[in-house]
Amino acid sequence: MFKTLVVATRDRERLAEISAVAARYGLDMLLARLGLRQDRGSGNEPPDLPRRTRQALEALGPTFVKLGQILATRRDLLPEPWIAEFEKLHSEAPTLPFATLRPRLEEALGETPETAFARFDMEPLAAASMAQVHRATLHDGREVVVKIRRPGIRQKMQADLRLITHLAGIVESSSREARHFQPRALVQQLFDTVLEELDFTQEGRNADRLREDLSGNPGVVIPEIHWAFSSEAVLVMDYVEGIAPKDESVLRAEGIDPAAIADLGAGLVLDMVLVNGRFHGDPHPGNLLCLPGDRLALLDLGLIGHVSARRQQEFLTFLLSLRSGDAQTLADMLALWSAGKGAPRERILIVAEYLTARHSNGPLVLGRLVADFFPMLRKEGLVLPPDLALIFKALITMDGVLNAIQPGFDLARALERARAKLVITRIAASQSQDKIVALLLELSRLADDAPRLLRALTRKLEAEPVERRAGPSDAAVITDAKWIAGAVLLAGVLITASLGLW
Repeated sequence: MFKTLVVATRDRERLAEISAVAARYGLDMLLARLGLRQDRGSGNEPPDLPRRTRQALEALGPTFVKLGQILATRRDLLPEPWIAEFEKLHSEAPTLPFATLRPRLEEALGETPETAFARFDMEPLAAASMAQVHRATLHDGREVVVKIRRPGIRQKMQADLRLITHLAGIVESSSREARHFQPRALVQQLFDTVLEELDFTQEGRNADRLREDLSGNPGVVIPEIHWAFSSEAVLVMDYVEGIAPKDESVLRAEGIDPAAIADLGAGLVLDMVLVNGRFHGDPHPGNLLCLPGDRLALLDLGLIGHVSARRQQEFLTFLLSLRSGDAQTLADMLALWSAGKGAPRERILIVAEYLTARHSNGPLVLGRLVADFFPMLRKEGLVLPPDLALIFKALITMDGVLNAIQPGFDLARALERARAKLVITRIAASQSQDKIVALLLELSRLADDAPRLLRALTRKLEAEPVERRAGPSDAAVITDAKWIAGAVLLAGVLITASLGLW
């Protein structure tokens, strides 16, 4: 079925299995479009091709499910029917008898679970394709969950990664249509994601880092990792009991305010992206729990996105120019993100003008923005960098959660709060305390001198004849006045802001 593909003997059996699954789900046309078949076939795309592709990915196991989940973040590349199907991808799997997992758990613990824990439940709490989860109780009485990696899963996923890498090379060289998807870049993202999620110590470190990032927010709970029992193949963390944010009425019945949770969740995701630079990559309802006291718990931290300071500034500029109706600045951001894609500036500006006309007023609802934004990107051939695609995915997912419990929720207020935090964070991070003190002393001196300078400037302006027309020298005087006034204002702002820095 596939074009000639030279693979190691150890991977040929898996390649045959992939070919059989593709044939079972009737993916001949899709393979032809990707350049993986010699015969390109004919006819229109079957309407159920997205569904059959999703089913094939699920049948092929966790590596291909992860690939589909990455594609689900690429609304700039795929139309909505494909995104909708790929968002349904799950990694559930049949439970394994605990006897199958016991050797791995005992090797990681260095003792039996009966000895390590006061109580260990051999019936699984949940199962997925990469791991199985059991409940337990520590000797100090704390309730925990024990996540155990499935035997043989690493070897299988690494074999899949080798094959997918070979296939991506063929796709990129054979299909002009598929080249737009940047197959090799997608596979590299898949490679990084899979290798990170296979190592449970990465998830544990992610939890610790996010907990530290969000330590100033008492409304956010991240389970504590018990490192004495954890390793690459086993992760032990606090058990958290709560309610998934799916139904407004269920939350109210439990004494939880949906409006408070929506406000908390919006601020949380924007703080993670715009302020901390580290965010939960997939905050869907299964990875969130609402707790008494209108708190929110973050679970399953295997996929964490990172945002550079430069990208934070770009993304904030994108949102603020959209809200202010500044189509020129919005077009600048889109052109920067699509550098090298060959889209003419005038076409990018048309996209920006359309978006600002639609979204500069009223509530900021990401679902509506996405419905306009990504089809326009695809129409004009614009492609987002992968890290931005993941940011949009996280925001869109959280926005969907918030609107399920608080319909019509407006992100604008949370955006303003995040912007203010980002400004203060940047000032604190970019300047040492000594530099801030020196800057404030200099501005304080300027503020002390400002009244005298302003009085002298006022006398000069009053001495000029009223009927005289402004000339070059007057423009300079007025500029000086604006500069002095601006400097005094800046001094006041920085002095006020500095009071909260120590």
